[in-house]
Amino acid sequence: MTIKTKLFLILPLIGMLSCGKAKNEDKGTEDKEGNTTSITIKGSDTVLPLAQKEAEEMMKTDSKVSVTIVGGGTGVGVTALLDGTTDIAMASRDLKTEEKLKFSEAKKEIEKVTVAYDALAVIVNPANKVSQLTREQLEKIYTGAIKNWKEVGGEDAKIVAYSRESSSGTYEFFKEEVMDKKNYASDILSMPATGAIVQAVSQTKGSIGYVGLAYETKEVKQLSVSYDQGKTFVAPSVASAKDKSYPISRPLFYIFDKINAAKVKAVVDYALSPEGQKIVLEVGYVPLN
Repeated sequence: MTIKTKLFLILPLIGMLSCGKAKNEDKGTEDKEGNTTSITIKGSDTVLPLAQKEAEEMMKTDSKVSVTIVGGGTGVGVTALLDGTTDIAMASRDLKTEEKLKFSEAKKEIEKVTVAYDALAVIVNPANKVSQLTREQLEKIYTGAIKNWKEVGGEDAKIVAYSRESSSGTYEFFKEEVMDKKNYASDILSMPATGAIVQAVSQTKGSIGYVGLAYETKEVKQLSVSYDQGKTFVAPSVASAKDKSYPISRPLFYIFDKINAAKVKAVVDYALSPEGQKIVLEVGYVPLN
């Protein structure tokens, strides 16, 4: 079973993915010297599969680090970082102005590290005959101006559009980059996790959604997208994101309080290492170099 298939099966709902070593009855996760570092990572469902895989591989060679990972969206991670309930926030967007202000008011100096790049894939049910859409068509679908597939070259069928919740960095990125900052229509169906969108689209014939590239699966069909009014359509892939020919791409971040820099160093260093960047590619995202 591939990592993508696993994600499809285990991530339909928000949940905790614990990468920590099994605790002994009395000694917790301590090693022989008693100095194991427990690190919590929360936030973006887009970054989640990458963080999970890297943590698993890192702990195979570093017994002094125990990592617990929780999804739920970028906003969840940023709030947890502000509240001091996570060591690292996973983010698929940059910090908002109001978030930066809150960190400043809390006298927290934040470090932001780019760990990979992602292409945001637009997906439909495999039975859908439509294979490509322009940015303008996507905007009209998600703002409610286009409601039937026949308006974009498809069958006479109602469009069922799925989105992430507003706490998601992917929700914000799609709104800014694809919808030209316009508001989502009131009848757009919000889903609690990226895996839930994949599942819903795979089971609903007239559906459409958007997901991070690592969530690609044969259960759904990816669309080619045009950002030049239909002159050129490009399919999402690691290659097209890397050469920037695919227009909907973005950086993925680890964000942490500088006061905890030493504590999270092993995790951040591994993410940026050749081994970590190899995993970026294996999971389905774009390495930094």
